[in-house]
Amino acid sequence: MNTKTKEITLIGLMAAVTCIAGPLSLALPFSPVPISLTNLAIYFSVYILGMRRGTISYLVYLLLGLVGLPVFSAFTSGPEKLFGPTGGYLIGFIFMALICGYCIDRWNGQIGISFAGMVAGTIVTYAFGTIWLAYQADLSLGAALVAGVYPFIAGDLAKMALALIVGSQVRVRVRRAALD
Repeated sequence: MNTKTKEITLIGLMAAVTCIAGPLSLALPFSPVPISLTNLAIYFSVYILGMRRGTISYLVYLLLGLVGLPVFSAFTSGPEKLFGPTGGYLIGFIFMALICGYCIDRWNGQIGISFAGMVAGTIVTYAFGTIWLAYQADLSLGAALVAGVYPFIAGDLAKMALALIVGSQVRVRVRRAALD
């Protein structure tokens, strides 16, 4: 299998993982923002594929959802999702993938720096999501933080830890198998 075929296959595989994980969500009664596994899938994607290919895999997922495949939280899709209250998070995930992937690639998957990159990328996603949520839902910035950030911090830290543990092992195996 040539390198381009491997690359496309891995990008498609991680986009599929995101399509499976993304719709799995838990609605919160006080927030339009659900608890979702999308960011976990992105953490895995960039850990395993690196910044460029991991970001491309997320963009493939985003495009699939925009054209109507029900891959967003709660099996939703379409442009109305992107322009709705949670659209800022969907856009923020692009920057999260870039930031996390850059740190993982630049420092060869060192756990501490990879974790810092995940935290920084997640903070950027929170910023995009909070600002858009406040605008779309006509909330104050404080109310948007309560609805779209504070309830998610502990879970997102747990997702980062899981991605660091599992992602680092998969990354080693993918490289050992010369699939990257």
